[in-house]
Amino acid sequence: MLRPADARASALWVNVCMTQTLEISTLIADVREQIMYLQELGVETLDVKLPERVASGELRVEGKLRMLVSPVSSIVAEREVAKPAPLRPPGSRLAALPSLSKLSSAVPPRQTDIPMTEPKKESLSVEMMPAMPEPTETIEQIQAEIGPDCMRCKLSTLGRTHVVHSTGNFNADLMFCGEAPGADEDQQGFPFVGRAGQLLTKIIESIGLKREDVFIGNINRCRPPGNRAPEADETIACKPFLQREIAVVRPKVIVVLGATAAQNLLETKVPIGKLRGHFHDYLGVKVMPTFHPAYLLRDPHKKREVWEDMKLVRDYLNTTR
Repeated sequence: MLRPADARASALWVNVCMTQTLEISTLIADVREQIMYLQELGVETLDVKLPERVASGELRVEGKLRMLVSPVSSIVAEREVAKPAPLRPPGSRLAALPSLSKLSSAVPPRQTDIPMTEPKKESLSVEMMPAMPEPTETIEQIQAEIGPDCMRCKLSTLGRTHVVHSTGNFNADLMFCGEAPGADEDQQGFPFVGRAGQLLTKIIESIGLKREDVFIGNINRCRPPGNRAPEADETIACKPFLQREIAVVRPKVIVVLGATAAQNLLETKVPIGKLRGHFHDYLGVKVMPTFHPAYLLRDPHKKREVWEDMKLVRDYLNTTR
């Protein structure tokens, strides 16, 4: 028979163990609730290390809890508990506590004041990118519509000799686009036939192609007086025809030559020095801005940068063949 002092000590010990058990059960329920909340937020994995907790008396629990939340809402927990302290009475209910994986179905979810709203799903794309229109015409039809005596902008009255149409391979993978014809182009009626055009031919050959392999055109088809840059109203009148030609040819890469051409096609104000060196996008087509051959004739030191740009173009074309 237990002495009164022993009975009181035993009862006290049972109360301590029961209190500890209830606390752990509450803690497990809280952890489960937090796991479900994190799962609603889309968290798939979570590693947690529990700090040491010293209970009443000499009961000591040290543990590590690893929680994995799977997409199918399964909750798996592994719990490693240290050996019990020597003074813990035999038959303690603490050693018989079920694992969290078994307890999860037994512990009812607790009510919470935190609203469980459906997490916002990230959209695959912020906005739909415009697509290249399907061609319904030919290059010949587009150029016939423009005609040899186009009067759509004031350049027709400012000393123009010829309307300079795009030329080359109508099924080309590579296209070159300048800003407008120069004096030689205006006289002969073909794009890039002067000194700058001869340098362009060398640039094309440097990446293993021939001039007849590519498609060549300009934003504007008429020469501005004094080789000035085309003005906004002139570009607005002429650029749609070039865009229609691009839709027919459907090149893999467009090399835009010079700031005016690059800024007009890409609709940007960024300087050519910052645009060049990497690809941009035009309706799903890769665009490489680089310096105009006429500029290279004035500053040959920029040829190295153009060569670096053309190597990127060459490598991209080689990977898509």
